[in-house]
Amino acid sequence: MSSTTTSSPILAVEGLHAHYGKSHVLQGVDLHVNDGELVTLLGRNGAGKTTTLKSICGVVPPTRGRVRFAGQELQGQATHAIAQRGVCLVPEHRGIFKLLTVEENLLLGQRKRSPWQLPDIYRIFPRLQERRRNGGGQLSGGEQQMLAIGRALMNAPRLLMLDEPVEGLAPVIVEEIVAQLQTIKAAGVAIVLVEQNLEVCTQLADRHYVIEQGAIVHEADNAAFLADDAIKDRYLGVGLG
Repeated sequence: MSSTTTSSPILAVEGLHAHYGKSHVLQGVDLHVNDGELVTLLGRNGAGKTTTLKSICGVVPPTRGRVRFAGQELQGQATHAIAQRGVCLVPEHRGIFKLLTVEENLLLGQRKRSPWQLPDIYRIFPRLQERRRNGGGQLSGGEQQMLAIGRALMNAPRLLMLDEPVEGLAPVIVEEIVAQLQTIKAAGVAIVLVEQNLEVCTQLADRHYVIEQGAIVHEADNAAFLADDAIKDRYLGVGLG
């Protein structure tokens, strides 16, 4: 796998609105992701981060706005059709099949002619190779997260969206997943990361978006974000020390 980073946007979200019933959750989200770039979407709980990811991939259909991926419109398409175009979401609760083995989980996600094969996944996630015959339910939380990411890669994503991938994990496992995401990014996969751990975000990201009450309120590259304590305090309630 070789890097194919360019400056052209692979994902463009414009004026995105979404509702849960009468609740107007997204209120005009605008963001873009360049090919091969890692972008974070940050905000407090309930700000609209997860809904943004779900709206991009069609799980929560947008009620207004545009989602363009690789030059094609996604809004109005079925979730499976969006996935076939190369947009993959790894949800917060991972969604692995606990009664299937690690290898069965991976093969279940494999797309025909995918550039990602089992040897690629096992190279990035050696823990999965060691446990390839174990059931998904026998894995630790960190190993389940690695399995969820590995299974998504088997679907040949051009854009990988991750919702809280290191939440609740031990620091040593967090370090492993950070290194694994760096490897995936270097292979040319664009990534949107929703994550509360700001140290992880600033290790990985090219750019950051901050969402508040369903709208983007701040955008910055990694260096500018690191230097702006006022933004972190105002919208995230945290600092990096």
